[in-house]
Amino acid sequence: MDNKTKNGWAFYDWANSVYSLVISTAIFPIYFHSVTSTDDSSMIDFLGISYENMAIYSYSLSFSFFIVAIISPVLSGIADYTGKKKRFLQFFCYLGSVSCASLFFFDGSNIYFGLGMSVLASIGFWGSLVFYNAFLPEIAPPEEQDALSAKGFSMGYIGAALLLILNLVMVMKPELFGFSDSGQASRVSFLLVGIWWAGFAQVTFKRLPDNVYKRKPKERYILLGYRELGKVIHQLKGEMALRRFLYSFFFYSMGVQTVILLASAFGDQELGMDSSKLILTILIIQFVAIAGSYLFAFISRKYGNIQAIKICIIVWIFVCLGAFTLSKNDPTAEYKFYAIAAIVGMVLGGIQAISRSTYSKLLPETKSHASFFSFYDVSEKVAIVLGTLAYGWLIQATGSMKMSVLALMVFFIIGYFLLLRVGKSRHVH
Repeated sequence: MDNKTKNGWAFYDWANSVYSLVISTAIFPIYFHSVTSTDDSSMIDFLGISYENMAIYSYSLSFSFFIVAIISPVLSGIADYTGKKKRFLQFFCYLGSVSCASLFFFDGSNIYFGLGMSVLASIGFWGSLVFYNAFLPEIAPPEEQDALSAKGFSMGYIGAALLLILNLVMVMKPELFGFSDSGQASRVSFLLVGIWWAGFAQVTFKRLPDNVYKRKPKERYILLGYRELGKVIHQLKGEMALRRFLYSFFFYSMGVQTVILLASAFGDQELGMDSSKLILTILIIQFVAIAGSYLFAFISRKYGNIQAIKICIIVWIFVCLGAFTLSKNDPTAEYKFYAIAAIVGMVLGGIQAISRSTYSKLLPETKSHASFFSFYDVSEKVAIVLGTLAYGWLIQATGSMKMSVLALMVFFIIGYFLLLRVGKSRHVH
C-alpha cells in the first residue's frame, strides 16, 4: 500500500482517541458525578436498587467491555469471510460517535439514557478497534509496522489533547463561549467529540481499501462466519509464540489499562490533588506519550520488539513502586506525582504501539486478520475487567489504593516472565 493509505489508517487514531480522553478519562466522569449527586448524597436508584453513582458508572463500563468481548470474535469471523472489515469499522465508529454526541441531552434526570449512551459509546470505540487494528498487517510490511503503529498512537495523543484543551477552557470559562454554566459547556464538549470522531474518520474511510482479498461471500454468511472463526481458533492452537505473547499481553495489560483508568483517582484520594491538577497530569501523560511511542519504535527497530516491551514493563514496575511510596504528608508528593505521570506517558505510548505491531508481526500467513485481532481485543477487555475488579477489591479490603498499586506491580512481573517464553520468530526478536 502507498503512504496515502498508511497515513489514512493512522488518522483513525486522531479521530477516535478523543473518546478515550474526553469521555472515558477527563470530562464525562466528572460531569456524571456532578449531575447525579446532591448536597447530601451520591446515591442513585437504578432498576429498583440504590447504588453509589460512580459505582454504577463503573459497572456500566464493565458491561460494555463484556459485550465487546462476546460479539467481536463472532463479528470478526463474519468480516473476514465477507471481506467487509471497513463496513464493520464504519458501523462501530458511527455507533460510538452518535452515542457521544447524544450525551449532549444527558442532564442527570434521565439516568437510563445517560448510562445507555455511555455504554453504546464504549462499545462503538472498543468494537471499532478490532477492525481498525486488523488493517495493519494488510497495509504495511512487518518492517514498517512498528513505526506505523507508533504514528497512529502519537496522532491520537495529539488530537485528543488538542480537543481536551479546548473543552477544558469551555468548562472552566463557559462565559467566554456564551454558555450559561460549566454543565452546558460539558454537554457541548460531548457533542464536539461525536462530530470530531465521525468527521475525521472520513479520511480513513476514504483511503482504506475494502475487501482486499476480493472475497465473494455465499448465502448463510453468518453461519460461514462462525466457521471462519473456528478455523482461526484451530490455527491459533498451532501458533505457540502468538499464544505465549497473548498470555503475557493479558497480564501486563491488566496493569496498563488499570493505571490509565484510575491514575487520576489515585491522585485525588491518596494525595488530595484538586481536579485542575489532575487534568494537568492527564495532559502531561498525553504529550509525553507522543515521544514515547516514537522512542520505543526506535528501540524496537534497533534491539527487537520483545526487548522493547521488556524495557517498558520494567519501567512500569518501578512506576508502581514509586506510586506506592507517595504520601499526602510529603510536601514534594505532588511534584513526584507529576514526574511519575511523565514516566507513565513515556512507557504508555511505547507499550501500546509496540504491543499492537508485535502481535501483527507474529500473525501467521492468513486472510483472517480481523478474527486474529479479535483475540487480541478480547484479551485486553478481560484484562481491564479483572484488573479494575482486583484494584477495587483491594481498596475495599485495605481502605487504601497503595496495596492495589502493588497488585498491579505483580501483574507486570507475571507479564514480564511470560514474555520471556515467547522466543524469536521471523519478524519478532
